[in-house]
Amino acid sequence: MIDAIRLLLFPMLMAIAAASDFVTMTIPNKISLALTAGFLTLAAMMGMGLGEVGSHVGAGATVLLVAVGFFACGWIGGGDAKLAAATALWFGFDHLFAYLMDAALLGGGLTILLIYFRLIPLPSILHGHAWAERLHQKGSGVPYGIALAAAALLVYPDTLWMKGVGA
Repeated sequence: MIDAIRLLLFPMLMAIAAASDFVTMTIPNKISLALTAGFLTLAAMMGMGLGEVGSHVGAGATVLLVAVGFFACGWIGGGDAKLAAATALWFGFDHLFAYLMDAALLGGGLTILLIYFRLIPLPSILHGHAWAERLHQKGSGVPYGIALAAAALLVYPDTLWMKGVGA
């Protein structure tokens, strides 16, 4: 049972977050809440010590503090801030730098792709699709949750959650 949770919960929630942000430009609060609850549940099931849980909570709180500042400046959305913090909770400080670097690089690439996409006329096959028209609008922002989720999925295999799966 614990292996099923470790293999499925985090990746599934990341995929849902990315898909939601792509289609609606929002990341529902329930995804960040599910990630937080999943972390606490899995940490307890795996017998994680209070000191280690505290370190993970510290990583999540640090990212939340910085991300709320970014949100206040209008640089990221609120869903992005909460998703980044909930993901940092899972990674702790051990994998936080790798996650943030991957997210920055993937987010930059995504932003460049959207800039180019917005410079060309919307292909006729995409007309009438609200998600495509929203992504094509020059002032609509970037669904950064895609980059956050992709970065999380790149880092996740190296975390303590995947050590000993099946053992």
